[in-house]
Amino acid sequence: MALQYLALATLIVLYSLMFIGGYISSAGLGLTCPEWPLCPNGIMPNEEYFIEWTHRLVAVTTGSLVIATAVGSWLNKNAGRKIKFTSTFAATLVVTQITLGAIVINLKLHAVLVAIHLGVGILLFSMVLLTALFAFRITKKPIESTI
Repeated sequence: MALQYLALATLIVLYSLMFIGGYISSAGLGLTCPEWPLCPNGIMPNEEYFIEWTHRLVAVTTGSLVIATAVGSWLNKNAGRKIKFTSTFAATLVVTQITLGAIVINLKLHAVLVAIHLGVGILLFSMVLLTALFAFRITKKPIESTI
């Protein structure tokens, strides 16, 4: 049962991350924190860097949850190949996404890289969504006929 709720929490936090990322991009705040991984003031930013710092904090949380979900799917004896594939692929994509995020910042928001970052994010969301759906199917038992 824990895998189901871990996968659901991962999905919710990832959606929040995408929402914050969309806001940052559309508001032109992508380089408010021009260094990676930390802002110029270190771990705790001042208000100038707060929105971008929040995006990075939620990204770290999301990455941890995605990897934990993948590990959980491999440790669950009832998990099938589908959930193991989607969760492992999601874990690979989250590492790719974090790397792309760093490159996007270091290359000052190069448009092609920003578009790739968005595309990988959508693919990541798809894999996490499928993982959550597969996780909730693990506990369902087929209905046995009484006839």
